[in-house]
Amino acid sequence: MNKAVVIPCYNESTRLPVAEYASFLQNEVSCVLVFVNDGSTDDTVAVLKNLQLQFQENVQIVDLIQNVGKAAAVRAGVLKCLEHDYESIGYLDADLATSLEEWISISENISGDVVFAFGARISKIDNQISRKKYRHYVGRVIATFISEALGFAVYDTQCGCKVLRADVAREVFTEGFLSRWLFDVEIFFRIKNRFGGPNMSRVCREIPLQRWHDVAESKVKFTYFFRLWTDLFLIAKKYRNAQN
Repeated sequence: MNKAVVIPCYNESTRLPVAEYASFLQNEVSCVLVFVNDGSTDDTVAVLKNLQLQFQENVQIVDLIQNVGKAAAVRAGVLKCLEHDYESIGYLDADLATSLEEWISISENISGDVVFAFGARISKIDNQISRKKYRHYVGRVIATFISEALGFAVYDTQCGCKVLRADVAREVFTEGFLSRWLFDVEIFFRIKNRFGGPNMSRVCREIPLQRWHDVAESKVKFTYFFRLWTDLFLIAKKYRNAQN
């Protein structure tokens, strides 16, 4: 097994697509799923343990007692992965808005100079990207400001489908993150600071997804839209100072 995907879970017991996970695990033996229970108050752990019983070699569980947010949950999962000898490590949303099969496809881009590959929710004639209109337009505004802060263009930093070469994951995830939800931007800054801005097009691949769909509920509260700008300012300030 040479790949590991971290899947953060918070109160997912009624909406975790267990059948999709089971179907994937029956056919894919090269990948380990590392579920991180982020202090859930429902039966998420029980659902995960049942899946683990069926696929003991390919399912691991990190059980966090308290809810720490997506950033810290993903980091806890990645640090667990780094205890093993995986070639690539990434993460994916628990609702499988992007499928595990597509995550595997994107992970195949980690080769040669490419150390970071990620999906982008770009709607094209030959794919199926289903997003609520307000999320799309708000997302485009946010993406514009994020690209400006980073100093290079990224269409979709916030898509929850990302893969890193293991040694780069170790560098990127050693330190905790400033933001609970905008940590993806910090990942881009850390890779930029490691490889240099001019080299980002060489070491990164942004890949349009074939399929993505909005889930019924979002774990990010609408009020975070206002907090987001403060987070982005603090993130940009920290990592720009680190370059000096």
